[in-house]
Formats: sequence, C-alpha cells, structure tokens
Amino acid sequence: MAELVFFSGTMDCGKSTLALQIEHNRSARGLGGMIFTRDDRAGEGKLSSRLGLVAEAVEVAEDLNFQQHLVRHLTAGGRTDYVIVDEAQFLAPEQVEQLARVVDELGIDVYAFGIATDFRTRLFPGSQRLMELADRLETLQVEALCWCGARATHNARTVGGRMVVEGAQVVVGDVGELSGEVGYEVLCRRHHRRRLTAASAGAGALSPDVLPVDETATPSPAPPPRR
Repeated sequence: MAELVFFSGTMDCGKSTLALQIEHNRSARGLGGMIFTRDDRAGEGKLSSRLGLVAEAVEVAEDLNFQQHLVRHLTAGGRTDYVIVDEAQFLAPEQVEQLARVVDELGIDVYAFGIATDFRTRLFPGSQRLMELADRLETLQVEALCWCGARATHNARTVGGRMVVEGAQVVVGDVGELSGEVGYEVLCRRHHRRRLTAASAGAGALSPDVLPVDETATPSPAPPPRR
C-alpha cells in the first residue's frame, strides 16, 4: 500500500543525501520516479547534497498542484512509481494535502524531506501539515553537531556569523556562511537560547580537514627492532 513518509531533521543532517539514495535504489530496480524541490543550493530544478551529488528535479512553484501535475503526466503516458519532495518545509499546507491525495487516490509512494522548525524554533507550516497527515514520520539518524560538540537540535540564522531572531521565515542561505550575507548554523538548544554561534564564541570548525597529510614530508624511520 502506498504511503506518505516525512523524513525530518536539522539542517546538515543528510536529508538530501538520503533522498538521492532512495532515488538511486529505486531507479536501479527499474522504477520511475519524479523529484520535486524548491530553493536548492545548486539552483533551480536541482536536488543536491553537500557530498556533491546532484539530480534533475521539478522546481516547486507556489501555485504548483502536485495532484494535477501527476495526473497530467500519467494521462500523457508517463510513468511515476514514487515521488520525492525535498525542502518540503517550504510547501504550503494545501500542497501537502495534494501529496496525501497522490498517495490515496493515485497509489503512489511519496517521500518528503525537510526541516521541522525555522530559526525561531517555530514549525514551518509545510512541516506541520506533513506531521499531521503522514503515514510515517522518520527522524534522520545522522546527528549534526553544534560547534561545542553537542548534538545540534536547532537551526539558527546568521548574518556575518551573528545569530538573528527576526525576519521573514524563508530566506535562502547556506550552512557555514560567515560573510555579511545570510547564512545558517545548527546549534544545541543551550547555545541557541544564548544566541551563541561559532563565530561569536570564537570557535573554529570541529574538524576543518580529515587528517591533513603533508605529501612532501619525509616519514620518520621506524625504530630498530628490540633484541
């Protein structure tokens, strides 16, 4: 039986990577899917992960009707066995209801991915409606980390590395942006309440490089065997 599944987590916890993995696994078995996204970091009509993976997608406009879009596609002879929707927090509640009808009336699995709360710790309307309607809620198990090393549970908006708590709910930016532009950072609840970002705390990245190696360095000789 088809189902509506909502995968949620903080920013930087691998939602888009999992979406691309689901797409790969199903397409490798000969299934045909349709991917939707909105405001992806890679640009319009793209689903991308921070690992560098990218797939073509349908850009979700504010007036897109998912059910009508899929009915037109199927009527024209197209095939859709599953639907993937990334950045689902940006959906309007009525668009989430359309996805539920895609599941119930068209018998198509829908996998939605998004963050639950905004930089003010308030539920996004799209995420709230998904929690109300989804057959299954999945919390991603990959834990993003606050700059202090604790599990990150909250999303923070930053300007020049400083946390802000006012403004429009949706402003496009990226995790780790430290310039004067809008950026985002994941924090533990304690540091979100204190508005203490990595920049304002003077903290560096937990692991800026993975075991950096100086290729010009001469390895130290092994010690002589002990007799």
